[in-house]
Amino acid sequence: MKHLRALGSISDAALARHTISRSSRQLSTALYRRTNPTTSTSQPRPHHSILRSRLCQPTRHASDSASSSSLRKTPLYDLHLAHGGRMVPFGGFHMPVQYTSLSVSASHHFTRSHSSLFDVSHMVQHHFSGPGATAFLEKICPASIATLETHRSGLSALLWPFTGGIVDDTIITRLGPELFYVVTNAGCREKDLRYFTEQLEEFKTNGGEKVKWDVLEGWGLLALQGPLSGEVLGLVLANPKEADLQNLFFGQSKFLKIRLLGGEISGNVLVSRGGYTGEDGFEISIQPHEAVAITETLLQAATPERLQLAGLGARDSLRLEAGMCLYGHDLDDSTTPVEAALSWIIGKDRRTQGGFHGSEVILNQLTPKSKGGSGVERRRIGLIVEGAPAREGAEIIDEKGEKIGNITSGCPSPTLGKNIAMGYIKDGFHKSGTNVEVIVRGKKRKAQVSKMPFVPSKYWKGSAPA
Repeated sequence: MKHLRALGSISDAALARHTISRSSRQLSTALYRRTNPTTSTSQPRPHHSILRSRLCQPTRHASDSASSSSLRKTPLYDLHLAHGGRMVPFGGFHMPVQYTSLSVSASHHFTRSHSSLFDVSHMVQHHFSGPGATAFLEKICPASIATLETHRSGLSALLWPFTGGIVDDTIITRLGPELFYVVTNAGCREKDLRYFTEQLEEFKTNGGEKVKWDVLEGWGLLALQGPLSGEVLGLVLANPKEADLQNLFFGQSKFLKIRLLGGEISGNVLVSRGGYTGEDGFEISIQPHEAVAITETLLQAATPERLQLAGLGARDSLRLEAGMCLYGHDLDDSTTPVEAALSWIIGKDRRTQGGFHGSEVILNQLTPKSKGGSGVERRRIGLIVEGAPAREGAEIIDEKGEKIGNITSGCPSPTLGKNIAMGYIKDGFHKSGTNVEVIVRGKKRKAQVSKMPFVPSKYWKGSAPA
């Protein structure tokens, strides 16, 4: 059964128990063109306190089929306005694309050199618990859930039966023997909720053990990203020694408490080391009533010299440099993990045992045609593009002018000073160093297939980021 409710606390629960919207598609390819350069500077501006009299009016930067009144708000909506957030429709929510304190490019660089705080509360947070939770998750995704250790997490994908197409990409964390924390994309919210409902019913009908499903409605989710993120988080921990962030590695999590500005101690927050930028960082799941207080505590304790708020614009360019997919662009219902260059999310034991949705198709794709398998006809690749940047939908052609693929994401890379892109290309053209061309605004542009990530990842895995 699904329970749409705000749980009392994450710790209590632990003990007890990317089709994306049209507006999101339009926004992703327009983040750089639609921000207002005249109001952006390269220097951080001090944070403001939350005062109703200082709330800025939201500015629409992308069209949306839904009316503004139908869009949802995260717990930090008013805080975004107070800090100069430029709000746009994204995934069914009012979300900040950038802030007046920094341009998109400057915010991108600040994340790479210092640290930034992203509101990702629009993402859907779930708990799956009960004696059937492990078997259920292993049915719908290809990860090795049974061997996942407590407080360990990993990227996975929800899959369609028979075809193995990707319903959504997701992060799955084990919080206890029979409790899992699952995060899915906001743009897929309604589709995912229907999917989970249908799959749980089928699982039950086929004799599966009991699974309890809770959606953590209204909860906050912060992404603290950048090389100073560990230092910043350490400033606000109620018990830094117990937290021992130095030994909390990429893919691990802990329940921690925050010392708020007034000296009060927060409830438990789930702190997971990881993120969507390729930098060291943390994602912090927070009870609804403490989301604003914890955000303000982080901002004021760190000061603008170390920490700035960042929006969707910087998040998009950072994730593309990191070679990470955006559902609805780089992934969709017709794409399998093998085509998407995500074979690594298929657990070692699952490759031999199968048993997950679409396993017959997916496991056969792992073996190329030359070795008796089906292989794939297309593969996700990275590209470095000369001249103008290639945007979603641009065609990739070979030396004969024949179409061999499409761009799914693209932007100028602030870090590299080059135009980078991601897309799908005909099998055989996918090797790094392969020269192709991309049609950009009716003109052929030289491009070369590149390994991803474009910018080396700096995840914390021990004595040095890796």
